[in-house]
Amino acid sequence: MYDLTNDFHIAVPTAFYENEDLNTEATLQHVMHLYGQGVKSVLVCGTTGEQHSLSLTEKLQLLESIDATSFLPDDLEILFGVASIRQKEALQLAEKINTSPKISGVLLGFPPYILLSQIEAMRYVEAIAKVIDKPIILYNNPRRTGFNLELDTFAELIKLPNIIGIKDAGESARIPELISVAAKKIYVYAGGEIDLDKKIALGANRLSSMAGNLYPTEVEAYFTDLLRGRADKTKNAGIEEKIHNVFSDNPIIYIKNEITKHMQIDMGIARSPLGN
Repeated sequence: MYDLTNDFHIAVPTAFYENEDLNTEATLQHVMHLYGQGVKSVLVCGTTGEQHSLSLTEKLQLLESIDATSFLPDDLEILFGVASIRQKEALQLAEKINTSPKISGVLLGFPPYILLSQIEAMRYVEAIAKVIDKPIILYNNPRRTGFNLELDTFAELIKLPNIIGIKDAGESARIPELISVAAKKIYVYAGGEIDLDKKIALGANRLSSMAGNLYPTEVEAYFTDLLRGRADKTKNAGIEEKIHNVFSDNPIIYIKNEITKHMQIDMGIARSPLGN
């Protein structure tokens, strides 16, 4: 049976040097810092808006660094993001991920810009899922990709045994529909903490967190309270203000700057034009 242990993971930013070269060392330093704060699950090469700036060679370099790093704990659940404008490259990455002993699962996104049809998207997912013998979370983000996964397509894809759920950054109002068309129990990941209470009320039962990069313990407690129906406005006011600060401008720039400033891990810059 395909499954992931944790209902909360943190989507970590990718570190770059000032010349925009990939910095795997700082990226993994941040992962270990989060682990030291009690975080048990992270997503790399994923959902922080930087994935598509990485070449296939760089994605493979990051994956190889994870596999070669002896200090990553066995109980740390590591998810890896897969998405590419070229299916061939997504498959090459997927094949390498499948042989990795340290990657627990995959967040599978759709290509940006090229405006897939539903049948093209289905074949893309089926091809990649075929080579990955690990749990897969679909990632639908129409605002960033120009593609929106339709309910009928999702209903077919969720029948694949290794697809366990979806992170849908589209209309949260359709969360109940995603759950209802699935032929099995699924995980619905809320993407980020904005309107988290509303997403959970609609049926989201897991969280892919960005603010957790800075406030891992507080965000996880906040999510758990909401999930269990124990929300306390007074208690949560502090973390809600911090979340607002993260998302008030460009979250990836804010997160990198705060990590560098307060955790003494130099996450560097975002690749231009981000951060211009």
